[in-house]
Amino acid sequence: MKVLLKQDIEKLGKAGDVVKVAPGYGRNYLIPKRMALEATPGNIKIAEIEKVAQARRDHREKEAATILAREIVKLAVTVRRKTGEGGSLYGSVTALDIADFLITHKIDIDKRKIHLEEPIKTIGEYQVPVRLHRDVTVPIKVIVEPEPETAS
Repeated sequence: MKVLLKQDIEKLGKAGDVVKVAPGYGRNYLIPKRMALEATPGNIKIAEIEKVAQARRDHREKEAATILAREIVKLAVTVRRKTGEGGSLYGSVTALDIADFLITHKIDIDKRKIHLEEPIKTIGEYQVPVRLHRDVTVPIKVIVEPEPETAS
């Protein structure tokens, strides 16, 4: 039996592929779980149209991410925090802090796209990668400075 996969299935194929499977596997597992469709000429044509539309959408998203990347490269995120001895911070600088800074500069990026291995806990200058698209990753400069002392 030939089926058209609707999603990636390990050791079988990727979404949009037409694969040959045992009739019971296709009829009793893949099709009821909506992981595949029977490979009729109509379903194959619909899948091809959807593939072209997805490729167009992906291209537009990549172009938008590239334009946004050019804006982000120009910025340097400056964060001021209270510090203890030796330049260690009380608290830390997280992806949320970086996302908040970008929002104040009218760049709306989800904090999950900012790939900070672990929160920054010391004063210094860091390069943090921001993944805007699966093909577009741009580093952003993060400068952590001590908060100025206030005279009481």
